[in-house]
Amino acid sequence: MSDLGALSVIFDLDGTLVDSEPNYYEASRRTLAEHGVPDYSWADHRSYVGVSTLETAALWRERYGLNVPARTLLAEMNPRYLDLARKRTVVYPQMRKFVELLAAEGVPMAVASGSSPEVVEAILAATGLGPYLRAAVSSEEVPHGKPAPGVFLEAARRLGAAPADCVVLEDAAPGAAAARAAGMRCIAIPYVAAQADAPGFATADLLLRGGQREFTAQGTYAWLRDTAARSH
Repeated sequence: MSDLGALSVIFDLDGTLVDSEPNYYEASRRTLAEHGVPDYSWADHRSYVGVSTLETAALWRERYGLNVPARTLLAEMNPRYLDLARKRTVVYPQMRKFVELLAAEGVPMAVASGSSPEVVEAILAATGLGPYLRAAVSSEEVPHGKPAPGVFLEAARRLGAAPADCVVLEDAAPGAAAARAAGMRCIAIPYVAAQADAPGFATADLLLRGGQREFTAQGTYAWLRDTAARSH
């Protein structure tokens, strides 16, 4: 056993392990333009960070008065996103180092994402992260997405880990709230730094207010090691 004890680590995918939001924005922009919404902006898109893709499509219907089922919108967006994801998904360098560091210590890892199973699989394959992860769970595989805890609890179940032994890395307030609801610790790395004061982040065990620019593999590993030592 490593000096991290019985720890398991569960990563959110989009905005945490990989910077997929530019791809989601472009796929969303193209889809909405086809339905008569020509001015969908990056600022508009940022308001949906941390919300599952299906829930986002449902919110679009309300916001823009679209007479199209949410699942139809999602079915139109997903192929566009998958094409972009396979070509240009960027893994945050320090996150890749962190995954490699945990893997070297034998720490079980999983992904729990609001994206579809097909999208999760495509990104993990395109980025080479897949072999490091023992499980990958989509919110479409549980009754409710974040901030409900189901996707994290299912990831823990597949890892054979107790929720209390899991640490979640999240970039969005709904995900941080979901981690707390699951009885897990949370390292919060806000994708949108201006949202660092959102209520969902208030219960995070470690909040890196500056987001990815404050995250380092070694620093986060040291924090996990120190907290593991204090718990014994």
